[in-house]
Amino acid sequence: MASPVFSSGKEFQPNARFEQMNQPVSADQLQAQFDLPSATPEQTNRMTYEGVVSKTAIIAVGAFIAAVPGYLIPNVLAMYASALVAFVVSLVIIFRKKNSPALIAIYAVTEGYFLGALTTFIETRFEVPGAGLQALVATFATFAVVLALYRSGKVRYTSKMRRFLMISGLAYLVFSLFNLGYMIFGSSGSAWGLRTDVMVGPVPLGVVIGIAAVLIACVSLIADFDFIDNAVKNGAPKEIEWKAAFGLILTLVWLYIEFLRIIAILFGRR
Repeated sequence: MASPVFSSGKEFQPNARFEQMNQPVSADQLQAQFDLPSATPEQTNRMTYEGVVSKTAIIAVGAFIAAVPGYLIPNVLAMYASALVAFVVSLVIIFRKKNSPALIAIYAVTEGYFLGALTTFIETRFEVPGAGLQALVATFATFAVVLALYRSGKVRYTSKMRRFLMISGLAYLVFSLFNLGYMIFGSSGSAWGLRTDVMVGPVPLGVVIGIAAVLIACVSLIADFDFIDNAVKNGAPKEIEWKAAFGLILTLVWLYIEFLRIIAILFGRR
């Protein structure tokens, strides 16, 4: 499914309206506005694509810096604690009406540490050195390709894509919960449960599920771009850029984890 930040935010819908666009303007005021020189986005205090890109980069860099100590000095307890904090903070950001760059900074730091520690755990536990770098390159390469396709106009978020995201996202969630129950209550000795206990021909089920999840995440990225496009065209306030950037980061984190897991299952030791 699309990032919950966008699907739950009214400001990203196609017909969103904002206060600064609905104020009554007299004929004299309108003429005065026409006589003024063209205003920059900063002067109009409206959301821009450049603003979303810069804020996405800030969050990504912050998460990367926080990932360094997690990667170099991992701690299992701290890894789980940071994952829990990041999850709770992300829920607050998603459902909070007002934007909070401070909360997003907390999310970036905790999520970054978690990803760094998780990467070290997978590289050492399954003996796949370099898996983190491979997953990182795959994530940003996928992001760049999907963005290029969207900007070219060859790919657009349609009603069919929306239905696909809803159905496939729900199916993936059901599988993940079922697999978690299988790992807890079943007799599997695998760290991945059904993902490695079941084979689809010569390939573990986890690789097939992982590729499907990456495709779902790619469609989710297209939806994210479309929602951002709506907000910019509708003249959303500039502070919405933070929420849009956060929504993109959520999808990129999901992509990274999926790539990391695929690499571990394919090339790592069970």
